[in-house]
Amino acid sequence: MTLNDFLFAFIPLFVAIDIVGTLPIFIGLTEEFDKRERKKLIYQAIATAFVLATVFLVSGMVILDFMGITMNDFRIGGGLVLLILAIQELLFSGEDTRRKPSGSIGIVPLGIPLVMGPAALTTILVLVSSSGFLATILSMIANLLIALFVLYYSQKIVRIIGVSGTKAFAKVAALFLAAIAIMMIRVGIVDIIKNT
Repeated sequence: MTLNDFLFAFIPLFVAIDIVGTLPIFIGLTEEFDKRERKKLIYQAIATAFVLATVFLVSGMVILDFMGITMNDFRIGGGLVLLILAIQELLFSGEDTRRKPSGSIGIVPLGIPLVMGPAALTTILVLVSSSGFLATILSMIANLLIALFVLYYSQKIVRIIGVSGTKAFAKVAALFLAAIAIMMIRVGIVDIIKNT
C-alpha cells in the first residue's frame, strides 16, 4: 500500500461522511443531553458506524461475487447512487434526509445514517477494488477518528465557523461527491468497454 492508495481512499470517504456538514443536526439532536451523556452518545455512534462499515466491507464483496455482480457493475450503480445523494444534498436540505430519530439516538440516527450513511457505505465498497482492502480500512479508521474529534468538539467548532459555515461545507462536500460519482461511473464504463 502506498500513500497515494491511502489518500485515494481517504479523500472520497471524508467527502462522503461529511462530518462537518452534519454538525447542526448533531447539535440539534443532542442539545437536551448533558456533557457526560453526549460523550456516551458520541462513542456509541462511532462504534456503531465502525461495526456497520466493517461488516459491509468484509461481506459486501462476498455478496457481490455470489450474485454475479462485477466490480464495474457496482462502480456504475454505486456511482449513480452517490450522484443522486449528492444532488439531493445540493438541492434540498440535508437534515430531512439524514435525521431519522428512533430508539437510542446513539445508534440511529447518529451512528446510522449521520456518521455512516448510504454514501459512505457505497464509497467503502467501491474503494476496496480500486485502493485495496488495507488502504480502505485504514482510511475508514482515520475518518472515524476525525468524526470522533469533530463530534466531541462540535459546539466549539460551530461557534468558530457558524451554522452557515457548516452548511456551506456540506454543499461543497456534496459537489465533490458528485464529481467522485461521475468518476466512478466513467471508470466503470471505460473498463467494461476495454474488456469487451
